[in-house]
Amino acid sequence: MTPRPSKPFTMALVRVAAMSAALVSALLAPSAWAQSTDLSACMAELRPAARTGKVSDATWTRHTAGLQADFSVIEKLNFQPEFRMPIWDYMSALVDEERVSDGAARLTQHRQALVRAEDRFGVDPATVVAVWGVESNFGQTFGKYPLVQALGTLSCHGRRQSFFRGEFFAALRILQAGHIAPERLVGSWAGAFGHTQFMPTTFERLAVDFDGDGRADLMDSSVDALGSTANFLARAGWQSGLPWGIEVKLPAGISLAGEGRRSKRPVSEWTARGVRRIDGAALPESLGNVGLLTLAGANGPAFLVTRNFDALYSYNAAESYGLAIAHLSDRLRGGGPFATPWPTDDAGLSRAERRELQGLLTLRGHDIGPIDGMLGDKSREAIRAEQKRLGMEANGRGGQKILKTLRGG
Repeated sequence: MTPRPSKPFTMALVRVAAMSAALVSALLAPSAWAQSTDLSACMAELRPAARTGKVSDATWTRHTAGLQADFSVIEKLNFQPEFRMPIWDYMSALVDEERVSDGAARLTQHRQALVRAEDRFGVDPATVVAVWGVESNFGQTFGKYPLVQALGTLSCHGRRQSFFRGEFFAALRILQAGHIAPERLVGSWAGAFGHTQFMPTTFERLAVDFDGDGRADLMDSSVDALGSTANFLARAGWQSGLPWGIEVKLPAGISLAGEGRRSKRPVSEWTARGVRRIDGAALPESLGNVGLLTLAGANGPAFLVTRNFDALYSYNAAESYGLAIAHLSDRLRGGGPFATPWPTDDAGLSRAERRELQGLLTLRGHDIGPIDGMLGDKSREAIRAEQKRLGMEANGRGGQKILKTLRGG
């Protein structure tokens, strides 16, 4: 997946209505198989609930026999990152010239399917392609975890087992229905998969066969994924013809207390408080009720956002994520960068600049692994070492300052 904060659990929970008393007890008590990679005992406990959840005996046996736990997914579930990405780093990596160019190519390549999706679901092509770009870099980054193993592990170990069991049973039903070949059902450690990273229960509710081959396949059919994403946003309340929001200029001294995406007010109230479009023009009344979004405070870019921003937010329950999709969609329509700069003296890096930084670190003898534009633990450790050597703040962050310094030798 693209570099970004860990994906929150936002897809609908599947609750099993009928569970045996033994299974309920197992949910409340420590598991007997707590330290074992062998999931057979846990699978035996889960079998009655899976059967109630319409997973056939044949499907269950085929996909769970000999299933082994992958404890790396538990580590990711429990991991609390020490390194928190500033919003300007997040946006710089997700909405860069490279992704804008790639997205424009996808708009042309899939024009026919995107027009059909807009006609059927009312969601414009740029927005659908922006989701695709942010979620999987246009199908280039799906994730590597076999979903049955990952979700089976999470169903038996760690926190939120009830949630993951619902997703586990849904993944098995997807295989049972023949939508996706077993060896192709891979994705994130938490179970999201495909071009636009649906959770299994979301797939069951909202995936559509948009290419007409009789299967809804988000792994190998980008057309199905685009149609399914448009369906998701439509069901989330997307209103055709309404922008997600606009960048605005705030008057000096405006209070942000109590304001946010959810605190929507009529445009007339924002006008009365002195808020204007970023170019100084009057706010358009056609926006309806809007909320104020300021992810970097009053000194950073500010936006009045509509209900369509809420639809984007529902895809991943993170305002930074919603803003990345919104901004990328604007760039794909020909818009430019935000007019207001982020309030930092050390701006973020594009993916090309991140790769350049990794190359410079490698030339200085640091082992950072592959040069992929993903500033992971090894890259940050190397950055920290160089910052310390150069007398800079050793925070491990890759920004313009360390890049320009290393460029200069």
